[in-house]
Amino acid sequence: MVFFSKLQKMNTKPEFNLELIKKYDQAGPRYTSYPTAVVFHDKFTADDYIKQARLSNAINKGQPISLYFHIPFCDTLCFFCACNKIATKKRDKADVYLDYLDKEMEMVSKLYDKDRLVEQMHFGGGTPTFLTDAQFERMMALIAKHFPLIQTEQRDYSIEIDPRSVTKDSIKKLAGYGFNRFSLGVQDVNPVVQKAVNRIQPTEMTQSIIDACKSVNAKSISVDLIYGLPFQTLESFGKTVDAVIEMSPDRLSVFNYAHMPHLFAPQKRINVEDLPKPEEKLDILQMSIEKLTAAGYVYIGMDHFAKPDDELAIAQANGTLQRNFQGYTTHAELDLVALGVSSISSVSHSFSQNVKSTEQYYAILDNDKLPIYRGYLLNDDDVLRKEVIQQIACQFSLDFKQIEESFSINFQDYFAREIKELKAMQVDGLLEMTESSISVTSAGRILVRHICMVFDVYLRKQTTQRFSRVI
Repeated sequence: MVFFSKLQKMNTKPEFNLELIKKYDQAGPRYTSYPTAVVFHDKFTADDYIKQARLSNAINKGQPISLYFHIPFCDTLCFFCACNKIATKKRDKADVYLDYLDKEMEMVSKLYDKDRLVEQMHFGGGTPTFLTDAQFERMMALIAKHFPLIQTEQRDYSIEIDPRSVTKDSIKKLAGYGFNRFSLGVQDVNPVVQKAVNRIQPTEMTQSIIDACKSVNAKSISVDLIYGLPFQTLESFGKTVDAVIEMSPDRLSVFNYAHMPHLFAPQKRINVEDLPKPEEKLDILQMSIEKLTAAGYVYIGMDHFAKPDDELAIAQANGTLQRNFQGYTTHAELDLVALGVSSISSVSHSFSQNVKSTEQYYAILDNDKLPIYRGYLLNDDDVLRKEVIQQIACQFSLDFKQIEESFSINFQDYFAREIKELKAMQVDGLLEMTESSISVTSAGRILVRHICMVFDVYLRKQTTQRFSRVI
């Protein structure tokens, strides 16, 4: 299925330059935040979060908010997974979790003015669809009790779905609760690869759930793929990409599998000998980009693709695309209020993260305290660099004058060190730079993370590798 629109002409296709990719393929952040989570510290407390929430009410009076809920449970354990999750067959564990989410919601909701409607909401995990129908009904009732949900088409409510855990009827119920964006994990359609990562998911099952999402008039349907998994080959992953193009989701993410078993225990069950060699991974990536762009998908950046008429592609074309902890979005300007274990809030130029284990989460809430264990308050330089990185990552360009006017600086003077590094990238063909702007080239788009890294002052101080490789 191939589709085109006028918007497609406004987006330059990425150029796969093998020499540049090999030169710049280093470890680096995805910049779903700046500064990244590695700088969070325990001196930022729940009291600091409360102060920022109240400040936000004063500064952003009446502005809508975005809610995020982390549901950590999974029915089965995918060996590639690096998320904070609990693999269990016991559904009643979610009942206890909802008891404590209720308590956290009660405490958090009191911090925000009641005229601040929930315009955006996202359920992540784990597997949010681990919840039974009764548990889901209860959770939605709890959210509605504590927060003012909107009922209009302006709402942007999304949920991550495991196609193995839902039915067509489930999708109808989710749509009835107001969810209008669905994200499906697929990873690979090859049964051999699926068996190696402990995720058996027939293509017919995935197609059926995508069709169900389309039948409820979803605003967007997104599919996640992963390249670099065991037993993948150029030919086999080509069939996966072809199969997904045929399913015609609105958005795709094609992530690089980062094998880090020292950090993520489930990955110890993957044999490193079974992984494709680095050269084949690059071939797989190149093939994926070529197939997707030939089918009409726009390369949004950092592993993401979208149809030309999708909201992300439109936002990128008109200069309003943004980025936050959910990836590319059109709502990053909203305060992000996150609840549940390990969730990260972004409120009034601050980040705050909840504890990562349910035991700690329950114990802290039992003492009537917010379960925040670390965070970070941005300084003026952070806010400036965040905006610069956001523009490069989202628009593939940067207007120096606009930054100068917004932050009262002289760009050339303030970023003298960075400009020297960018000049080397200009020589290599990653970007074009004038006295007043940066424009990322077709070859640089695939390596846009590396261009963003130039402006990351905390990355310069890093002594140990904390991130996956750029490619």
